[in-house]
Amino acid sequence: MIHIVIPVFNRKEYTKACLVSLQAQTNQSFKVIIVDDGSTDGTEEMLRNEFPEVVVLKGDGGLFWTAGVNMGIRHALKEGAELVMTMNNDVLVDSEMIAQMYRWHKEKPKALLGALELDASNNQPIFGGERLNWKTNTIEHLLQVLPENERKGLHPVTHLPGRSLLIPRVVFDTIGVLDQERFPHYIADYDYTHTARRAGFELFVNYDAKILTYPEESGERQIRSSKTFKNYYKHLFDIKGGGNLRDFTRFTLKNCPPPYVPYHLANGYARRLLGYFLK
Repeated sequence: MIHIVIPVFNRKEYTKACLVSLQAQTNQSFKVIIVDDGSTDGTEEMLRNEFPEVVVLKGDGGLFWTAGVNMGIRHALKEGAELVMTMNNDVLVDSEMIAQMYRWHKEKPKALLGALELDASNNQPIFGGERLNWKTNTIEHLLQVLPENERKGLHPVTHLPGRSLLIPRVVFDTIGVLDQERFPHYIADYDYTHTARRAGFELFVNYDAKILTYPEESGERQIRSSKTFKNYYKHLFDIKGGGNLRDFTRFTLKNCPPPYVPYHLANGYARRLLGYFLK
């Protein structure tokens, strides 16, 4: 059984829609664990009244994404989980997603599997995996190179986001849980999957497992929506800033091969300092 871990803080409408989409799965062999980090919008009451089957763990309001996910993962592992999926609450799940994850897990039982991401507003693909080349500091976006007739099955990648990430227990037994000390919010999923890959685990995007997301609702998109000095500061230094310089530096020093560190840092700093005004 897959244990699905979803950290939440308010935005109960998204959480409800996510859970309703999970109720519509053709394969119901899963258990949902919500980590509610101090929501004040009625999330707790909604979960209790409308989704009594969901396990709810309570945070103190200071967990952020990574610690919340880790709390749910540890609970799942204590229950004997062999498969854990991390998921964001602003995700809608295609009715075949769980079934397709089980299907391909059987083919690659030790691999980490991500999902094909569609824009909830128009059903168009917006994320299909990436391959990072440390030497050239470039990222190949699979959706830009894969013909439409090849957008099925598994495709290897170098890292994966945590929005709907299937992780076998053997991965946790080998490398532990996510690094919440270095990466309390952003980049923790990319760091974890890079770490897993170095430990010998394969990573794939499962193009047969689909999710729908709201890209304009992300915290970083909100920060970029109004170009102010305050938001620029948040972009570079806030714990939820997508261009957080501290997290990027830690990520590079931990994951980048040593010969390429100086160039990767210099290039990454430039992109974060200047890219805010270009997007």
